[in-house]
Amino acid sequence: MNPAEWLARIARVTPDAPALFLGDKLVADYGAFSRDAAAIGAGLVARGIGPGDRVALFMPNSIDYLPIFYGILYAGATAVPVNGKLHAREAAWIVAHSDARLVFAKDPQALRATGDIAGVPCLAPGGEEMAALRATPPLAAPAPMQVEDPAWLFYTSGTTGRPKGAILSCGNLMAMSLSYFADVDEVAAGDAALYAAPLSHGAGLYNFVHVLRGARHVVPESGGFDPAEIFALAQTLGNVSMFAAPTMVKRMVDHARAGGGTGEGIKTIVYGGGPMYLADIKDALAVMGPKFVQIYGQGEAPMTITALSRADISDRDAPGWERRLASVGRAHAVAELRILDARGAPLPPGEAGEIAVRGPQVMQGYLENPEASAKSLRDGWLMTGDLGHLDNQGYLFLHDRAKDLVISGGSNIYPREVEEALLTHPGVSEVSVIGVPDTEWGEIVVAFVVPVGDGQPEMTELDDTCTSLIARFKKPKRYIFVPELPKNNYGKVLKTDLRARMQNGS
Repeated sequence: MNPAEWLARIARVTPDAPALFLGDKLVADYGAFSRDAAAIGAGLVARGIGPGDRVALFMPNSIDYLPIFYGILYAGATAVPVNGKLHAREAAWIVAHSDARLVFAKDPQALRATGDIAGVPCLAPGGEEMAALRATPPLAAPAPMQVEDPAWLFYTSGTTGRPKGAILSCGNLMAMSLSYFADVDEVAAGDAALYAAPLSHGAGLYNFVHVLRGARHVVPESGGFDPAEIFALAQTLGNVSMFAAPTMVKRMVDHARAGGGTGEGIKTIVYGGGPMYLADIKDALAVMGPKFVQIYGQGEAPMTITALSRADISDRDAPGWERRLASVGRAHAVAELRILDARGAPLPPGEAGEIAVRGPQVMQGYLENPEASAKSLRDGWLMTGDLGHLDNQGYLFLHDRAKDLVISGGSNIYPREVEEALLTHPGVSEVSVIGVPDTEWGEIVVAFVVPVGDGQPEMTELDDTCTSLIARFKKPKRYIFVPELPKNNYGKVLKTDLRARMQNGS
């Protein structure tokens, strides 16, 4: 079923319900939201775009984003959201690779200037062509789509090499959305989804569950992430939910602590997209209270592999609370998990291996990349490339990306456990651990440390912190103090950049 049907249905039932907000200002109710999307869809159809075609969105978060996105679906086409923070040349590569028939872009001239997408129409949301598109008599209903039809072409963040386009079908998005209600959070009409992270990725995927319930959709006036703005909007609007990377959560907690608040008006913060360290989530709970739910997913299994519930996170009196808090939760209702050894054989609880997931949320494959598809999809199982283990209760504990595993002196060292140990030192704000080639050990552990304030901890103190919590052979052989860690547009630390720095002799 076409996900645009969810918008059409809620608009018929509650057309006057508030839908789209720019900051705290109401821009459109559900009736207007749906009519706008239907008109954009009709305009696309008039241009000859329909089922089987792809339409890209190279835009930052804006009040136009969701009507355009649903307009693409209304036409029965596949949406190709592109992170608005990418360089025009990076975006043009995605547009060309996806064979998009048309692009909605904030700056069409920059895209055209690359010379990589000759002949592809580029429409600016505020331009004359866009106005004409919106003036088209709206479609009476969304184009019919089947469960297997592609709806969203999800390009991976591309921290190494070119990004890959994961094909997400209508069925994939339906499984993800219904599983959200079962495993993550309930949504009511009075709730508000706040989009501070890019709508092109995780934050945007959660628009569906809020459309299904006829909830509000809020784009901050800044178009991005500003803790002060978020807290002010939450107090004004109330019942705000949002997706945030762990680095964003850390900044929100720091802001709340500095202002003496707890994030009043925030209902739920769903965090994921990178490692949330135990020290950081305990700190977040102490400052902001039981507002948190964790998810673990990938673009290839959109936001839907495991979830750690609000109760699991906040119930300090539950047996094994702290140990469970270090996990990423249990399998979503639609997900089946396995931990596999190097030969692909299932491993018992407690043993670490590659995480594999199967279910109706798993992508159809990568666009125009049969080799990568065959490598990632084996007998219906998605090979995540992440290492972890399950406990006897089914809680999943992440170790690291398989490519980040450090093998030093023949022993496996997971960077995350070293990072967790170092973050317990009061002088460490952030840390990232990598393996560096070494003639004697094969690899040695190197820690990039962002200190708290202007000073920096003594290296002997950091060594002592590590050896008090983990085996001595795991402690870093070298510490490098940096003012900040390199991160991509989603807040993930770019370990490839750190490795490159070491290769360049830094």
